[in-house]
Amino acid sequence: MLLLFLLLITAADGESPQRVCSYQDVLNYLNLTKANELFSMTRPVKDYKRSTEVSLELLLYAILDVKEIDQTFVPYVWILMKWQNDYISWDPHDFCGITNVSLPTEVLWKPDLTIEEMIEKDKAPPSPQLTIDYNGTVFVQNDQVLVSTCRMHVYKFPFDTQRCTLSFKSVVHTVTEIRLVHHWSSSETTEWSRELMRTQYEWLFLNMKVTNKSVTTFGAEQDMIVYTISMKRRPLLYVVNFLLPVFFLLCLDLASFLISDRGGEKLSFKVTLLLAVTVMQLILNEILPSSSNRIPLIALYCIGIFGLMLLSLLETIVVMYLMEKDSAPQDDETDGDRSLNASCGEKRGKEGFSCCEGGDKKWHPCVCICDVAADEATPAELLKGSSSQLTEEQNAFEKLSDELRDVVKTLILLLNSRKEEEKAGYWTKKTETINKAYFIFYITAASLFLVIMFFNWSHA
Repeated sequence: MLLLFLLLITAADGESPQRVCSYQDVLNYLNLTKANELFSMTRPVKDYKRSTEVSLELLLYAILDVKEIDQTFVPYVWILMKWQNDYISWDPHDFCGITNVSLPTEVLWKPDLTIEEMIEKDKAPPSPQLTIDYNGTVFVQNDQVLVSTCRMHVYKFPFDTQRCTLSFKSVVHTVTEIRLVHHWSSSETTEWSRELMRTQYEWLFLNMKVTNKSVTTFGAEQDMIVYTISMKRRPLLYVVNFLLPVFFLLCLDLASFLISDRGGEKLSFKVTLLLAVTVMQLILNEILPSSSNRIPLIALYCIGIFGLMLLSLLETIVVMYLMEKDSAPQDDETDGDRSLNASCGEKRGKEGFSCCEGGDKKWHPCVCICDVAADEATPAELLKGSSSQLTEEQNAFEKLSDELRDVVKTLILLLNSRKEEEKAGYWTKKTETINKAYFIFYITAASLFLVIMFFNWSHA
């Protein structure tokens, strides 16, 4: 019994209670506090000649906005950084297997990295925490909304592809103090960004290229990591709301050749179309930047269609001028003939004989009427002076005289209309030829222009 009791006591003494560890034990071991300037004031290296290697990775989370007129690019990105702190290390076995600890960011030194293209400070607060590993590695992850400048190439707008860069470098440290590196390749960065992408605005994210290079700033050489983001615009909205309406205006201008040139309807219609194209150009001016080195193709598209419509308007003005010139002599001649006929009738009524008798004969419509009237009037007077037995013959002659007078008047009108067509139809015929020739030129020029424009949009 005594032996069994001793064995139980020995077993009880061999059992030790389970150890409890906290993060504060690690911090106490490291003497890591906000007041300890060793961790926050200077670069965390024990030998100042050794540079600090900072690993930088960037992932594109969303494309929030691209402003062509301001030439700014607004992405939402995740920035991942890590570096080595020589003053931090512990054995996880001594602290119950604790391998990492999260700390406020102001406790430790952080690399002074900046983005060269940034033109507006991120209003969102940075991540309040960072993570330290047992081997001295420090991890920081920030998500930022960047407002950066980006040189827009809008020559092929709205079928354009833009490339915007984000360049990271230290503010004051040279290449001997901070080395910037990246471990993810361009393809890996692109794949991760596509998986994380939430919104792309009107753009389609294509890829992201990562490059390292050295730059010299005020005589000091520095490391730089450049992320080039390529994106393509979705052009459907611009095609439906801009390109097609302008093309339809061109079709309406082409259809206006079916409108008669007489009157002002055709002229006012063409002026309205020109004003519509001008409004579209004003809208385009609010979209495209004024600092572009080359005239955008969409601006050439509007200018070309505007020029075709302007030539069409000038052609209409010339045609209407020629037709007005053609009709002016006709109106004067008609008024003169009416005055001659009126004076001839008055004189014949007063004097009882033809106005054309005696003096020079003038070949006017009244000549034949006067002659016929004189010829018919003489027998009538003779019949009136004869006996009552000739009454029936007189009535027959008067009836025949009225019929002949009507026939003569009809013939005179037909002859006058032919003469007017021969004299006054010259410019009208010329305008028909001008309209046909310009219509062929218009279709040829418009078709050739549209083919060249779309070819440049596809291959420029």
